[in-house]
Amino acid sequence: MSFSPFKIIKAHLHSEAELLAGLRKVTMLKDREAQPYANASLSVTTLPWSEIRPAQRYALVDGLAKVHCLEWELAKQGLDLFALTGYLTIWTDQSAEPIDLLPPIVETIKEADGSLVNIINDGMHRMYVARLEWRLPKIVLVQNLPHQYPYYAYPIPGDNPWDAITMVEGDIIPANLIKKWHRQEDNKRLYRDFNSAFQNVGGPRGQG
Repeated sequence: MSFSPFKIIKAHLHSEAELLAGLRKVTMLKDREAQPYANASLSVTTLPWSEIRPAQRYALVDGLAKVHCLEWELAKQGLDLFALTGYLTIWTDQSAEPIDLLPPIVETIKEADGSLVNIINDGMHRMYVARLEWRLPKIVLVQNLPHQYPYYAYPIPGDNPWDAITMVEGDIIPANLIKKWHRQEDNKRLYRDFNSAFQNVGGPRGQG
């Protein structure tokens, strides 16, 4: 199904304290006892683009259109999509249920060569649009994660990782496209389930 524009009926802004408290309760997708962010260092901040790396190797054109619509609809409510220090609960004309919108989540992971890399965990399309618009968006930076819970895919290597991203028409990912380079075979064992602490944030896309 292709993207169709939506209207935001109502938006409620939650505080930064509520955002961080909720994140500390997030569990792993396949282990409801594990809370990877419980004792991590969490901060709402901005980073230069040179210090942020995507892991996702594609951007959906429909996904970018959805972010653009979201940005413009929030502006009508006096809210800036890229300047959230807390999180939003929004109601739209396309869903009977409220949706929680968190700032993009970026995790600092130590890679095998000793590098500390800031990887986009959640909010890839918003980050892509922010970069198109020359914005430095507010993010939640997660540091000092337990070593057994790295992000489930590797960051894109190279000097210009953003240039390696493939634009995909519509909302269907081609079967032969490498979406992410996973750390292990059962990659969903490393997946954080944001819906364990928030409402309708989103989930894994298929089994990739």
